[in-house]
Amino acid sequence: MATFMLIHGGGDVGWYWHLVERELRLRGHDTLAPDLPCDDDSAGLAEYADTVIHAAGDRDNLVVAAQSFGGFTAPLVAARLPVTVLALVAGMIPAPGEAPADWPANTGFDQVMRQQAQRYAGQDLIYHDVPPGLAEQARRRSRDQSDTPGHAPWPLEAWPPVPTRFVLCTEDRFFPPEFMRRVVADRLGIVPDEIAAGHAVALSRPSELAGLLASYAATSG
Repeated sequence: MATFMLIHGGGDVGWYWHLVERELRLRGHDTLAPDLPCDDDSAGLAEYADTVIHAAGDRDNLVVAAQSFGGFTAPLVAARLPVTVLALVAGMIPAPGEAPADWPANTGFDQVMRQQAQRYAGQDLIYHDVPPGLAEQARRRSRDQSDTPGHAPWPLEAWPPVPTRFVLCTEDRFFPPEFMRRVVADRLGIVPDEIAAGHAVALSRPSELAGLLASYAATSG
């Protein structure tokens, strides 16, 4: 049995992972999905990582999975806890010394986002493939995302020495697949696993995502 530490994205809540948690628990695993202090202007990435680490307690056999902006927090957790696998799910991949606010320009996402906004003008970029009722619940639970963690340089000097996987969503309108394949190759040097889903894959394809995450735990074991 593994314990999955599930880190939500910017302006979100741990509820985002609730369907994946159910699937993982049916497979015999433990799960934790804490709410990060994303609406607290006094909290930066260090406090985000502290929140996850505090939730983990003394649990072992940890798998850390992070969605979107959670990619800046997950490696900080993996650098401080005995993590067996680190999985980014449609995640941002930081570089040493890079402030999150600089990530769009450094990766070319700023240009990609302008293109996507034109391509899908007036359409949903995040929840387009999520059942409407579930998407509405997600929108109601969303929170403001403070700018504070965006300003400080990412503190690690290198990626933590932990087996790392990446889940790429081939129908993602926010981080389009051709963009993310390039960033994954440039920054991690790995080939991502792919799921036919949009950005909010934990809500649109929870069973498939849980199966993939569980396979990572099995392989690491």
